[in-house]
Amino acid sequence: MSKKALWSGRFDGDMDDSVLEFTSSLNIDRKLVFYDIMGSLAHVIMLRDRKILEEEDSEEIIKGLRTLLSELHDNELVIDSDLEDIHTNIEVSLTELIGPAGGKLHTGRSRNDQVATDLRMYVRDAVLEVVNSVNLLIKVLVDIAQNTQRMIMPGFTHMQHAQPVSVAQHMMAHSFRLSRDADRFMDAFERINVCPLGSAALAGTTYPIDRKLTSDLLGFRRPTENSADSVSDRDFVIEAAFCSSLLAVHLSSMAEELVLWSSQEFGFIEMDDLCTTGSSIMPQKKNPDVAELIRGRSGGVIGDLVSLLTMMKGLPLTYNRDMQLDKEPVMRSLDTVLQCTNMMSKIVAAMRFNEDTMLNSASKGYINATDLADYLVAKGLPFREAHGVVASAVRYCILEDRGLEELTLSEMKGFSDMIEKDVFGILPIEECVERRNSFGGTSSQSVDVQIFESLNSLMEREDRVRQEISLLDECWDELTG
Repeated sequence: MSKKALWSGRFDGDMDDSVLEFTSSLNIDRKLVFYDIMGSLAHVIMLRDRKILEEEDSEEIIKGLRTLLSELHDNELVIDSDLEDIHTNIEVSLTELIGPAGGKLHTGRSRNDQVATDLRMYVRDAVLEVVNSVNLLIKVLVDIAQNTQRMIMPGFTHMQHAQPVSVAQHMMAHSFRLSRDADRFMDAFERINVCPLGSAALAGTTYPIDRKLTSDLLGFRRPTENSADSVSDRDFVIEAAFCSSLLAVHLSSMAEELVLWSSQEFGFIEMDDLCTTGSSIMPQKKNPDVAELIRGRSGGVIGDLVSLLTMMKGLPLTYNRDMQLDKEPVMRSLDTVLQCTNMMSKIVAAMRFNEDTMLNSASKGYINATDLADYLVAKGLPFREAHGVVASAVRYCILEDRGLEELTLSEMKGFSDMIEKDVFGILPIEECVERRNSFGGTSSQSVDVQIFESLNSLMEREDRVRQEISLLDECWDELTG
């Protein structure tokens, strides 16, 4: 094997097969083939334009790389498992295809900057794909919100009934934190989208290369500033994994709610048959397995982030072989959140709300108690005293097994002389929801504003993603001729 290794000239003997297997990254590197070829195309075009390579050799290399790209597209590209990584595979395949000129491709670069560039391009594309998926889920949630502004459910704190809210506001709450996730990915995209190619092993190169040209050809914003930092930096990997982890946490939270809401104890929703499974022994069962798996897979995404942080925490500058292990965790975490987000969109879009059940649940637990306290405050009673008055009324209602709205005016006055007949206008659950008209509140008017803001943010983000994808497509078209 070592006869074909890029570094084999230094060694007399061949690498032991078990060492090759232990050090090989081919099982993961395969996902980088396209990016490795595109990076090589940009590199050789730059070498040609800077007259570092002769025109004839450059054109042979470009033609050969485009042939390999065509073979990749047709699923005909042969990957030799006896070679240690995909970068060696591409260079060896190129040399076998076009002859000695293929050996000139590596002029002015190292595998260190090569792999960093490939991985940045991979993560860059994966991030845009995840953001598109999150945007779709947000659209589903906003669509539900537009149709559920008069649908009422209990709002919870500590998993106890707290205050009545609209289903629409609850959906928008999920929408806004997912929007932060998408924006966080796009913020990270700016730091991902810089080009280390040309940094070589760590100290740069003696060849008169043009790193800006290479960066532009590959659709990057700019070249990285420091060659040593360029080959050792994996912040972009960790940041992508962090963004994935937080998204996974939010998806897990949604999944947990759906599992609870679909239970007989809650009965707020019914999941579509397409997103559920049955039991092998209990014929009546309809299990929320997809939601449960989304919840379960979030742990793996968080684990991938911890793995990356732990791997990097003790490494000196610059490149260390430990960093070969950066790809699998970030690839897996991005792939997992993409799958989970797509599945969540299917679940949420197909679920059905049990409106009467939710309203009946919201009518329990003295969920309008805060409104009675606010009523007394409006009459001039300090809030802390109003809180005590209503607490006494709730204790009385518990003993009587009645709701606050079921008390007579005489009974109400037994707790405070400030209570008048108009109190009965503020106690119905529907009124409790619509009176919360503050910015961000649960009233239909407030939710309208939230929907408007969310859609504006969504459209801006979609436009930006389209622009980035369009720019990259133009770069690929240019490189592939």
